[in-house]
This record gives sequence, structure tokens and C-alpha cells, in this order.
Amino acid sequence: VQLVESGGGLVQAGASLRVSCAASGLVFSIYNMAWFRQAPGKEREFVATITYSRESTEYADSVKGRFTISRDNAKNTVYLQMNSLKPEDTAVYYCAAGGRPIRDISGYNYWGQGNQVTVSS
Repeated sequence: VQLVESGGGLVQAGASLRVSCAASGLVFSIYNMAWFRQAPGKEREFVATITYSRESTEYADSVKGRFTISRDNAKNTVYLQMNSLKPEDTAVYYCAAGGRPIRDISGYNYWGQGNQVTVSS
């Protein structure tokens, strides 16, 4: 199983960015997907999750209204559209696949390698 993130980078505050996660080696359409992030010196935290059927999404309060998670099961890819970025969004962003669409890392079996997003003020 491989989850490969892409699309990160350095942007200014207020800008938008979309990160992607391409999955292989698993039946993507039956897995719930999520994004987590980890800033330096902090624990990995939940950002957003989407069910395998795209019927339900959940967001951390800190990103609600600014970030949107989506998936394309035909392309085995999950996306995170990030708008109105803030310096506090700076972190390594990880995608994850698992059987339970929960906010805790314990719900996810597979993880990507991470992708740096840096927001300058």
C-alpha cells in the first residue's frame, strides 16, 4: 500500500493551496480517508475526514469553513483544498486510509509520507 501526497509548498497568508494524495495497492473505494497535520514540536492532529462513499465529511474546528476534503474514487485520490491559509496552518500534512472515519489516528491503517505546507505572514 502506498499513499503519496503532493501539492504542498510555501504560500503567503490568505492564499489557497490544494494537496493531493494518490493511493495504490488497496481498494481505495472502500476506505475512509483523512488528512492530519503535524507542526514542529506538536502532536499530529486531525484536520478532515471523508467516508468511502463521500456521504459524510468532518472537519476540525480550526479549519471548518476554510478547508474542503474531497475524493475521486475513479482516480484513487483524495484532496484537501485549503483556502484563506494562516501561518498557524503551517505543518506537515499527512493523508491516511482506514476503516473508521474518526478523528483519532487509531482509526487509520495506512499513512502517507507527509507533505510540507508553509504559510508565511
